[in-house]
Amino acid sequence: MSYTDKTRKMLIEEYENEPTRETVERLAEILEKSPKSIIGKLSREGVYRREVYRSKTGDLPVTKTEIVGNIATALDIEVEDLLGLEKSPKAALKELEKAVAGLQRD
Repeated sequence: MSYTDKTRKMLIEEYENEPTRETVERLAEILEKSPKSIIGKLSREGVYRREVYRSKTGDLPVTKTEIVGNIATALDIEVEDLLGLEKSPKAALKELEKAVAGLQRD
């Protein structure tokens, strides 16, 4: 079964009002379609927004390499000079990043 104009408009309106996975699941149930079908249609209509992954703490994920890059920038040195530092525990790198950022304010 394809989407009628009425169904398409309702689908877009509902999703734009609340762009969540729960909305997709609800629409799939109402329209008796799979969530993948709903996501596909919303994508083709240009309204689907992929959920952004968040860490356990709710932050956007940052790689250890990015943290080391921030440290190098803060220290005004080349990132290659810190080769191997990205193998340190992430919590330690974050603490170092905060400490180095604090030095810049003085």
